[in-house]
Amino acid sequence: MIGRIEEKKYLQSLLNEEEPQFVAVYGRRRVGKTYLIRESFEHSFTFEHTGVSNASLDVNSLKAVQLEKFQESLAEFGYRPTEKITSWNEAFKGLKEVIKASKEKKKVIFIDELSWMDTKESGLISVLESFWNGWATARKEKDIILIVCASATYWIMENIVHAKGGLHNRLTGKVHLRPFNLYECKQYLESRKIVFSPHQILLCYMILGGVPFYWSLLKKGKSLPQNIDELFFTEGALLADEYDNLYKALFNKPAQYLKIINALSQAKNGLTREEIIKKTYIASSGAFSRKLVELENCDFIRKYIPYGNKDSSYIYQLIDNYTLFYHKFLKNNNFEEHFWQNQINTPAINSWSGLAFEKVCLEHVPQIKKALGISGVYTDVNAWHCLPDEKMGIQGAQIDLMLVRKDQIINLCEMKYTEASFSVTNAFIMEMNTKIQSFKAKTKTNHAIHPTLVTTYPVVRNEYAADLQAVITAEDLFAG
Repeated sequence: MIGRIEEKKYLQSLLNEEEPQFVAVYGRRRVGKTYLIRESFEHSFTFEHTGVSNASLDVNSLKAVQLEKFQESLAEFGYRPTEKITSWNEAFKGLKEVIKASKEKKKVIFIDELSWMDTKESGLISVLESFWNGWATARKEKDIILIVCASATYWIMENIVHAKGGLHNRLTGKVHLRPFNLYECKQYLESRKIVFSPHQILLCYMILGGVPFYWSLLKKGKSLPQNIDELFFTEGALLADEYDNLYKALFNKPAQYLKIINALSQAKNGLTREEIIKKTYIASSGAFSRKLVELENCDFIRKYIPYGNKDSSYIYQLIDNYTLFYHKFLKNNNFEEHFWQNQINTPAINSWSGLAFEKVCLEHVPQIKKALGISGVYTDVNAWHCLPDEKMGIQGAQIDLMLVRKDQIINLCEMKYTEASFSVTNAFIMEMNTKIQSFKAKTKTNHAIHPTLVTTYPVVRNEYAADLQAVITAEDLFAG
């Protein structure tokens, strides 16, 4: 298994616990939740079941189909009722029989895609509550480990993690599985004998993000542009419909989520809650706020309060690499067979690559801190912007990444994607100094400001490069 060391260690540790365990595993679609659970328990379960996708089913038959498939799973694990199961109460009675018949010391129950099983007025949650609270935790053997999983993060957060009913505070643990980082993607390619240079891996990450399933589709012996064309742009491309499928799988009624994402895709520096509402025409409500939280939990967006503005609103920013790529190149594309191979060094690529690289940097702050030698220093990750102010002599500035350190230093990071070594110029240093002066004048900070460059290759050593306090390269971002 590539990565997932801590997650796997935690799941395996459940086998040594003396009390019953109820754990939720969640994260965006295609991130490898099912694979992690199966590998952690070596595919050995007292009972395992996966809910059926609702996309192609008639509303009236959803519950019947889910129950039919659950009964088939019960049969695989030795329970065969004399009659057809017609309710979740009967289904979980069958699960109890499977557990009671098991000779294993620990009874590991894995229910995948639980959200798909919870059809309208199904009664599933109340039955699950009764199963856990009234039966599983009451067994004197204290031997049950219940693992539930769902790609529909909104559902599992509302019904399991933050449940308000009988499952409130019943979880003993949770695993939020996040995408791979660059180091893990590099390991994954090596495990499959796919040879890409570090720069090509970085570019691939800027397109696919760290979603393991997407990386699993890359083909050995083909160049990165060839792979990208095959995944997205050729007729019948494997990921041609991924965008719609992704959001439909994650969210019930995804239209409003897509409106939010679309608005954020057009705002490089992000939007406030009120600005999103204005652009999407979605009513301000608790439901709207929950949608923002759900998008954040799925690692599509991040939120932050600009440095020094404690009373200001959160800024929401799109950070999902694949979604950014979709809106830039796929949304209105006619799917030319060799589109990506013909885009190299075009203005469209150049404008996208700078933004995409910034997002990669935001996803690799621990690696940046490690390169700076401050892994152990408490650090707030922040951003900042200000408008021009003639009275204060401020020209206006935008800083996308700041590391505000407990040791009274702020690394003001400028992120530059290049195809070759970056040559620091007088104009670049002047621009950095202008940002620093605007920042100092506006925030009145007492911290020392360290101008820091994050770029793809080592910089050209010249008279201006010495003005930088630190240079972080793509090689540093690959740190484990």
